[in-house]
Amino acid sequence: MAQNTHAFFATHLGNKVSSETTEWTLRTRLDCSAKAAVEAVRIGASTDLRKESAVLPVPALIIHGDADASAPVHLCGRRMAELVPDNVYKEYPGAGHGLFITHADQLNQDLIDFIGADAAPV
Repeated sequence: MAQNTHAFFATHLGNKVSSETTEWTLRTRLDCSAKAAVEAVRIGASTDLRKESAVLPVPALIIHGDADASAPVHLCGRRMAELVPDNVYKEYPGAGHGLFITHADQLNQDLIDFIGADAAPV
């Protein structure tokens, strides 16, 4: 898990992440049992959600980083955008799986825009 931390944030592409955030991320990953970690990967890799995605009855915001090493954009984000009928698709250049840290401002703005200005915090 420690070896994957830099790929998680795509720091090789210039994304800046503090050592404290990197350590926090690693600690949160290590807090779960090895069995839970293995099962999460197994379920994520083997669950087919295509039928459910194609009939999703609500608008969806799909956000994906084009440098996501653990969920490649061409296999995940772009495919979901093709399947989900009523969606807004945002692809972040240079973003990895940890885009909630590296692209937080952009992500928050996209969430506010999608939900609507009325739901924005005061």
